[in-house]
Amino acid sequence: MTADPLFPESTAADLFRPNRGAAKWSELAVKSIFTLFALISVATTIGIVLTLIFEAVEFFQDVPIWRFLTDTAWTPLFANPQFGIIVLISATFLTSAIAIAVALPIGLLSAICLSEYASPKVRSWLKPSLEILAGVPTVVFGYFALLLVTPFLQKFIPGLQGFNALSGGLVLGVSIIPLVASLSEDAIYAVPRSLREGAYALGSTKREAIVGVVLPAALSGITASFILAISRAVGETMIVTIAAGQNPRLTLNPFVPIETMTAYIVQVSLGDTPAGSLAYKTIFAVGMTLFLITLVLNIFSFWFVRRFREKYE
Repeated sequence: MTADPLFPESTAADLFRPNRGAAKWSELAVKSIFTLFALISVATTIGIVLTLIFEAVEFFQDVPIWRFLTDTAWTPLFANPQFGIIVLISATFLTSAIAIAVALPIGLLSAICLSEYASPKVRSWLKPSLEILAGVPTVVFGYFALLLVTPFLQKFIPGLQGFNALSGGLVLGVSIIPLVASLSEDAIYAVPRSLREGAYALGSTKREAIVGVVLPAALSGITASFILAISRAVGETMIVTIAAGQNPRLTLNPFVPIETMTAYIVQVSLGDTPAGSLAYKTIFAVGMTLFLITLVLNIFSFWFVRRFREKYE
């Protein structure tokens, strides 16, 4: 093929070659925008952490940290205040434990069903339907627990009070099932088909292949979904505020009203407590405690997933 004399070969090629200068500037602009967004996210996180730290330091200047950790009562709004954070922590972990007992087995079994037993057509319908549950506002779950679940449970548990940890924990578990099921299903579905076929070739049944091969191969993703769901349960606000009540007490009895850390933050944030007072500063101490708990959970998740991958690589 000969070049057109009116258009030299280099010029003809340039007609179809992108403008390198324009491409370079567009790449630089896109990179700058993405970097700006990343910096905004990091700066927002740093701002939140610094706010919690500064306000918590002011609180601990008035309340010794040993008293914060060892008191067995939480009455910061009373005339004789006590600041035992263990009361709120125990309530938070009580509702979270109930929620985890509901969400983890149901979510994992749902994920196994969707990935290993459901046909592609059924999976394409069931998974979006399950994820719709994640879009329900938590305040709706709270009133569902208060107005339907609690009266239903009172028929079988006569001593169950109107506000209680049991109904709040059960509905909280239902609300995080989609999180566990969706993320676990993605992890299980991503296991290579060759591993399943190898198990079948060795004479394994479908159940044996799932339990012995598929689940261990997807364990890192399943664990990450579990830790994320636990963090979500610990940080939930509206469900436990509406259903579990606002009665701080040191107990593991799920049939009585309790107050979680998030419920207390809501109580103080309603506007009745003067800003700048010691009672007002307690929400930052509680918020800092909640932040540290979720941070430890996420660090454990990162460590476990990384160690598991190093072990099997």
